[in-house]
Amino acid sequence: MKTGRISQIMGPVVDVRFEDGHLPEIYNAIKVSHKAESESEVDIDLTLEVALHLGDDTVRTIAMASTDGVKRGMEAVDLGKPISVPVGNVTLGR
Repeated sequence: MKTGRISQIMGPVVDVRFEDGHLPEIYNAIKVSHKAESESEVDIDLTLEVALHLGDDTVRTIAMASTDGVKRGMEAVDLGKPISVPVGNVTLGR
């Protein structure tokens, strides 16, 4: 799996830098997870969606939830596939 680091956070927009030549595809899901190490921190389990390749091995992503507690330098892992939602007979026609 491709691993990068968060380089910039602007509200729901998060820039992630990856190693040379390891950029994820547009629309791929990226996971940011962090376990709180102190009472002042919060647990983070955030999914990002790649929206743009910026160059310099950096992608611009859109967060699917609040970015509160997210910091520069946090590890971000490319899941290798787009965000998906399971569907079945119950959801057909809705």
